[in-house]
Amino acid sequence: MASVVVQTRLDIPMSDDQFKANTPSIPLRKPYGSMDLISTKTPPHHGRHSKDTKWWVVLNLAFQSIGIVYGDIGTSPLYVYSSTFSNGIKHKDDVLGVLSLVFYTLTLLPMIKYVFIVLRATDNGEGGTFALYSLICRYAKVSLIPNQQAEDRQVSNYTLELPSKRLKLASVLKSSLEKSKFAKLFLLLITMLGTSMVIGDSILTPSISVLSAVGGVKEATSALTQDMIAGISIVILVFLFMIQRFGTSKVGYTFAPILSLWFILIGGIGFYNIIKHDTTVLKAINPIYIVEYFIRNKKDAWVSLGGVVLCTTGGEALFADVGHFSVRSIQVSMCSMVYPALILAYTGQSAYLRQHPDSASDAFFKSVPGPMYWPMFVVSILASVIASQAMISGTFSVVHQSLSLGCFPRVKVVHTSANHEGQVYIPEINYFLMLACVGVTSGFKTTVKIGNAYGIAVVFVMTLTSALLVLIMIMIWKTNIFLIILYVVTIGFVELMYLSSVLYKFTLGGYLPLAFSAFLMTVMYVWNNVYRRKYHYELDHMISPARLTEIFTNKNMSRIPGLAMFYSELVQGIPPIFEHYVSNVPALHSIIVFVSMKSLHVNKVPAEERYFFRRVEPRTLFAFQCAVRYGYNDVREVAFEETLITRLKEFIQEETWMQIQTLSIGGKMTESGRESDREIEHNEISKAKLAKEEKLREIMEQEIEQVEKAWEEVGIVYLIGQNEVIASKESNVMKRILVDYAYNLLRRNLRQSEAVFDIPHKCMLKVGMTYQL
Repeated sequence: MASVVVQTRLDIPMSDDQFKANTPSIPLRKPYGSMDLISTKTPPHHGRHSKDTKWWVVLNLAFQSIGIVYGDIGTSPLYVYSSTFSNGIKHKDDVLGVLSLVFYTLTLLPMIKYVFIVLRATDNGEGGTFALYSLICRYAKVSLIPNQQAEDRQVSNYTLELPSKRLKLASVLKSSLEKSKFAKLFLLLITMLGTSMVIGDSILTPSISVLSAVGGVKEATSALTQDMIAGISIVILVFLFMIQRFGTSKVGYTFAPILSLWFILIGGIGFYNIIKHDTTVLKAINPIYIVEYFIRNKKDAWVSLGGVVLCTTGGEALFADVGHFSVRSIQVSMCSMVYPALILAYTGQSAYLRQHPDSASDAFFKSVPGPMYWPMFVVSILASVIASQAMISGTFSVVHQSLSLGCFPRVKVVHTSANHEGQVYIPEINYFLMLACVGVTSGFKTTVKIGNAYGIAVVFVMTLTSALLVLIMIMIWKTNIFLIILYVVTIGFVELMYLSSVLYKFTLGGYLPLAFSAFLMTVMYVWNNVYRRKYHYELDHMISPARLTEIFTNKNMSRIPGLAMFYSELVQGIPPIFEHYVSNVPALHSIIVFVSMKSLHVNKVPAEERYFFRRVEPRTLFAFQCAVRYGYNDVREVAFEETLITRLKEFIQEETWMQIQTLSIGGKMTESGRESDREIEHNEISKAKLAKEEKLREIMEQEIEQVEKAWEEVGIVYLIGQNEVIASKESNVMKRILVDYAYNLLRRNLRQSEAVFDIPHKCMLKVGMTYQL
């Protein structure tokens, strides 16, 4: 089907010294596709994710993680009780019931679920909704874009560790997913929903965190109205978003001491309040108080779950940010500092509320001892800014992942750190978040109303993560079915209970994250749907090998000096737009490279495995196809063209080496087949073989020289497809709206290919063509 010939490799050992002795002197790297990359061994762990990491390295990472991972969940004591007791405390023991709910919710969801279960589902150390989806796509063929190649499995990060094959249920589920188009689409949609909810979370986190912290000033002065507090919060939020361009994801490391101080203070004040106000509050560890709370308050208790669940905010951040650290460091920091400090903080507030039930609307700052008020106020402002920063940076990473997998329109991605590849800045998303945060803060003004919206975003993401995790348990981990059932009836049941509660507050602000998610999902689905349609169109209309040879050998077609890179998304062959180009411009450069950027369902592709070349036959055409593969966390190299040229020369070397080895094997087979005449024909065979080898080396040297000359003397011309997409005449109304209006509106108002690939305009030629989908 493809219009290229794959150069297969023979498993013949040959040292680098032997290779260098028979080839020109070019810097050698292991090109993508070489046989030593095909390995059944598990890829080694590197850097931060090594299982042999020393204990002091783990402690260092654990300390650093406090500044990035826990800002969201760490600032939740600012607003949990005010959201839970929005109508006041009706019975003294209601405080014990809510404290018991908080204790078991924190223990069950952030601690047991995320820290000890979900963190096992990392994709080579990376977490998040798209990481889970990528794991499923690698194990089962559920991707809707047909750009998979057999060679993809040679990438070292692609291999999955499969514990066993003892369960039939795993293969049955895998087969069902692969056969059902609806199941594939449903998996993609819930991944998009989870991603859009995370983005919605990053809108609400800065609003509620900063507003709660600034609102604490009311304890010092009553001169500030709620409108003035909202105004001050908006100023802080605008400043926070304006400094994103400088790569402020580094503040997590810089301010780890501040968040550590925050946890020490809230834990210490909590302990102080327990001793001073009511030590009997510790009996809330008995879950019977939860039962009594529901018996007394009935429906009101169920509705209040929407406030209780806010104590778990940031659970998804544990999973999303694990790539910056390691699973062990997250577990150490959570168990040693964060979890104990949060339990003490909530218990201390409960002890205070048992004695002062009228203070529920602002329990945090009212429970702070007088001399500690201003230090806590300042630290709370800083902690809320850090919490907001962590969610904003996380959103940039999530959008970058979805962009890489074709699930988000083209936006500018700026790499903000030379040391940490995952730290990116996206201007369009930054300004969208800023406007949304300002709108939410100015519109709602109080943390109670924002809390109603916040709860839906938090619980939806947790529930979707559980759904994807269950699939991974069944198909990849092959977990015992009884353990899966136990997970569903405990954690799954608790999450569904919280989900039902937060949905009840739909009209009280809960509609906001759903509206954000609906808008973002619409944008993501429109872009991905037409992206898939375009790919299928190119796949169905790609140029056949016979037609390609006819184009190159046409007498009216002239070959001009230089190297042309023809960018396309099609990896299986030559796209139809190439024929459209030559029909209008009857000239081709002496060297043609068809470049396709491709994203794999892995977090990173090692640089030495990134470029995969195929020669377009016959050899006299001097044309190649190059699939450049990235993981969803990879960024494009600065010296992309130079690297591609180097890899092309290496490919020509290896191709020649394989042909020489094929000649050697053929000669040995011929000799063994004519053993009786071996002495007579041996010299003639050796001479013929050496002549052919010499001819191959001569051709190789000429080709490498041509590549170097085209690169250094003439330069590169970039040919970019500028495809217009319209719905076909027989399309229904919905398809016309999707393609002709929604998609084209996004395409016209967002960045074009040359901006994304950073192609110089003076060397670029756009080729226009209309696709009827």
